[in-house]
Amino acid sequence: MRKVEKMRTDLIFGLICTGVVLIMLIYYMRRDRKILSFVFGAFTGAAALFILNKYGGFIGADVPLNLFNVSGSAVLGVPFVVGIVILKYL
Repeated sequence: MRKVEKMRTDLIFGLICTGVVLIMLIYYMRRDRKILSFVFGAFTGAAALFILNKYGGFIGADVPLNLFNVSGSAVLGVPFVVGIVILKYL
């Protein structure tokens, strides 16, 4: 029964991630400068993640650089990184 629960959790997680990416895609498509807006958001999110990875130990938020974190910060930007820090403290 645990295998079925894990599959459902993975499916729900995948659907949530897909929904968030679609929402961000719609957001970027409605902007006047679509490419510039996406690049700026991805750059600031990645920069915030790398800074948090380097200096996060000082505030107790040691965040690893893995595929999920890098992708999330590139697509969602700084709010994703802030969300990671909040989840670390919960």
